[in-house]
Amino acid sequence: MGELKVNIVRHPLISDKLAKLRNKSTNHQFFRTLVKQISIFLFYSAAAGLPVKKVEIESPLAKSMEEIVEGDIVIVPIFRAGIVMAEGILEVCEEARVGHIGIYRDESSLKPVKYYYKVPKSLPNSKITVIVDPMLATGGTAVKTVEFLKNDGAGKVTLISIIASPEGVRKVNEACPDVDIFVASVDEKLNEKGYILPGLGDAGDRLYGTK
Repeated sequence: MGELKVNIVRHPLISDKLAKLRNKSTNHQFFRTLVKQISIFLFYSAAAGLPVKKVEIESPLAKSMEEIVEGDIVIVPIFRAGIVMAEGILEVCEEARVGHIGIYRDESSLKPVKYYYKVPKSLPNSKITVIVDPMLATGGTAVKTVEFLKNDGAGKVTLISIIASPEGVRKVNEACPDVDIFVASVDEKLNEKGYILPGLGDAGDRLYGTK
C-alpha cells in the first residue's frame, strides 16, 4: 500500500498532553485546554516554512531590520470540534483569517455531508490554508474540505489533526497528494463504526461536555 505521508510531531510535552487527552477521566474543561495547547505545538511545525519578509522596526532604543510573516494565513476549523483548535492557533497567530465549514459524517454510510461553509474572500491570495480537526478518522471529511477550498481558489493547503488513523491518512494521501498532514499520533486503526482506536472518544462531546 505504500508508506504513509504524514508528519508526526514528536515532543515530550505533546506526548504528556496527549496521554492526558486520551484519559477518559479528563473533564471537558481540561480537555479543551489540552486541545488548544497541542494545536499550538502542531501549528508551530506546520508553519515552519512560511515565507517571511524584511521590515524596518524601531524599538525604544534603535532601528533594526526584522523578519515578519509575508501574506495571509487562513485557518479553517471543521465544526464543531475544530473550533477549539483554531482558538489555540489564534493565540499565536492573531492576524490569521478564519473560515468555517460544517460537515457531519452520516452514521450509516460514514460519508461526509456539508451543512455550512463560509471562507474569507482573500482565500485565493493566502500563503497557506490550514484545516484543523482533532481527529482524522476515515478521511472523507478532510478530503471533501480540501475539495471545497480548492474550488474556491485555495493554494497551499495543510491539514492539522491531533490524532489520525492509518486509513484516514492514506485516503488524504491518495486523494490530495499535495496536502501536508501534521499530527501528534497515528493510532492503530478504525473500528467498525469508523472511530479511531485507541483514540480519545468523541472529541466534540468531550470538548463541550455534551455527554
